[in-house]
This record gives sequence, C-alpha cells and structure tokens, in this order.
Amino acid sequence: MNWEVFEGLLSGVNKYSTAFGRIWLSLVFVFRLLVYVVAAERVWSDDHKDFDCNTRQPGCTNVCFDHFFPVSHIRLWALQLILVTCPSLLVVMHVAYREAKAQQHRAELGDGYRCRYPNPGKKRGGLWWTYLLSLIFKAGVDVVFLYIFYRFYRNYTLPRLVKCQLPPCPNVVDCFISRPTEKTIFTLFMVVTTCICIVLSLVEAAYLIGK
Repeated sequence: MNWEVFEGLLSGVNKYSTAFGRIWLSLVFVFRLLVYVVAAERVWSDDHKDFDCNTRQPGCTNVCFDHFFPVSHIRLWALQLILVTCPSLLVVMHVAYREAKAQQHRAELGDGYRCRYPNPGKKRGGLWWTYLLSLIFKAGVDVVFLYIFYRFYRNYTLPRLVKCQLPPCPNVVDCFISRPTEKTIFTLFMVVTTCICIVLSLVEAAYLIGK
C-alpha cells in the first residue's frame, strides 16, 4: 500500500488545525504511520509461515491459526489508520469548497463582492461543525479499534504457546507463535499511542467548544 497519500493528507490539513491538532498529526505520522510502515509490517510478515503446531495433520495448523488470529494486526491497523485520517480529508474538502464558492462569487459579482468568509480556513460556521465532528469521529474510531483488539487479543498480549483442539486436529496440540515478545511490544506501543491520540482529540474538541 502506498502510504504517501496519507502523508500528503496529514501535511495538507496541518495548516487548518489547532495546536492540539498539530500535535495529533505529528503523533499519527511519526509514531503510528512510520512505525507501521518501517517496522510493524516486517514483524508480522512471518506470522502464518512460522506458526508451528506439533502435528502433521493436514489443515490443523491453518484452523488453529485462524482461531487465534481471526484478523491480522497489520490489516486492523491499516484499516484503523485509514478511517482515522479520513475526517481530516473532510476538513480540507470543506475549506476547498469555501474557496471555490468565494472565487465563483467574485467572478460573478466583480471585485466589489464582499466575501462571506474572508479567511476560508477559519473555523466558524459549518467548518466549525465539520472540524468538531471530525475530532469526535477520530476519537470514536480509535476507541472502537482498541475494543476490537482487546476482544481478539486479550490484554493486547500474545502468548508464546497456545493449545488447540479444533477439528481436524487429532487431539490437543501445542502451537507456537513467531516472535511473540516483539509483537506484544509493538502492540502495546500502538495501544499507548492510540490512547494518547484519543486524549488529544477530546482535549482539542473541548478547546474548540470553549473557544
């Protein structure tokens, strides 16, 4: 996946954000997006290949892997990053709409036209609501994905050994996860950064309402 699109999106919305929003953007880009692209994808690249079970029964390893890893961490994080950055695109589109309308009215009415929004990026009117709802949506997405990760991977940790007795396994078999400690560290890191992003979004929403 080409993540340069999201880099451009985060950079473009930076000029329309508050101070808290710029911190949020930096945190998402540096501590979530770059960590995902540079390190996390490689850590999970061998999750299925090196998932070993002490049995030669055909299909047993695949069934056990699907049971303990119903959705890959990497795919969940990719979906989370996409959804959490989409609201920023709405803010940019709203500002672009304001600018386009101002140019259209100026072309129709001439230079004497008094623009309703002399500064299209100023958060007031409809843009204020768009920005506020984007903050709530971003925080909500992160909360939902934290819950999903907790439900799939209890306490956000990966055990070294799991026991599986699902058909077609002949009996209770021991299965071993590849690099569980390293994967647990990355998972906890992403969980902590997600929690910080949630707090920043809520603080920015409170700041925006108070201001």
